[in-house]
Amino acid sequence: MHKNVLITGGAGFIGSHVVRRFIKSGNYQIVNLDKLTYAGNLENLRDIENDPNYEFIKGDICDFDFINELFKKHDFHGVIHLAAESHVDRSITNPMEFIQTNVVGTVSLLNAVKEAWKGKENRRFYHVSTDEVYGSLGEEGLFKEITPYDPKSPYSASKASSDHFVRAYGNTYDLPYVISNCSNNYGPNHFPEKLIPLMIHNIRNKKPLPVYGKGENVRDWLYVEDHARAIELIFEKGKNGETYNIGGFNEWKNIDLVHLLCDIMDRKLGNEQGSSRELITFVKDRAGHDLRYAIDASKLNEELGWEPSLQFKEGLEKTVDWFFNNEQWLNDVTSGDYMKYYDEHYTNR
Repeated sequence: MHKNVLITGGAGFIGSHVVRRFIKSGNYQIVNLDKLTYAGNLENLRDIENDPNYEFIKGDICDFDFINELFKKHDFHGVIHLAAESHVDRSITNPMEFIQTNVVGTVSLLNAVKEAWKGKENRRFYHVSTDEVYGSLGEEGLFKEITPYDPKSPYSASKASSDHFVRAYGNTYDLPYVISNCSNNYGPNHFPEKLIPLMIHNIRNKKPLPVYGKGENVRDWLYVEDHARAIELIFEKGKNGETYNIGGFNEWKNIDLVHLLCDIMDRKLGNEQGSSRELITFVKDRAGHDLRYAIDASKLNEELGWEPSLQFKEGLEKTVDWFFNNEQWLNDVTSGDYMKYYDEHYTNR
């Protein structure tokens, strides 16, 4: 019997990969709920849109009445909650939007689940979060599941708040939940306001490659399909009430990553090697820019047997190839008014 699962934000970058993985497993009936804001794109799921075990519903998680009716109509065995505003720069310019979606929207879902699952067993609310809730690391150390929260941006504060609400509902109402906190994702369908797809787009179009400060900020990079595989594993086998960190064991300074990407692109485009590096433009640093994120994913490895499947250079090659082979997707995405935003606000999360 197929389990009926609601996935929020399933038309987005990470969400679309999660939806596809769950559909292709053959074990689930998936309802994909997405508001289709600028980063939500149904083209990300064109290959499975007619699958009999898949249904898309357009809606807003902040609409309490709509969410309650949705849970009355569907007997969901689980919720995988990915819907969120996720771009740090946008949170700095418009924090209220992040509070509304990431905090109020999460509580809206929790309230619906609390009522709908009364007296029912074998249910699970899975909240997908970020490593940014832990704050910033120095040159050494890793974020662990027990690392104290210390969010530094409106985005990370909103995600930290939603994490706390999930745990509070678990404790107060005995709601079965799991939480995962992941590092930076990359891969196919990545919306081009983030570092890697933005650089791919700008290199192809010989536009400046904006790098904050001196490019010394460090991020741990995780291939999106590895993240989707981890989410499936945690949803199926994780322990209720637990948190799992998901990371790529793969730290890179922003400037080193951009150099590597320039070299890959020069080779694939037939450019003179090193020519794309000349497009690098150092810009004023982001306000409150965290120096370093790095995840310790050993708990996930030891308890559930998960580990990344790709080395970073291999994953980056696959990502570049995908964008080369899906030029129309990229052109469609970058043709909207929001392209003006990242032309005006240089970004590399």
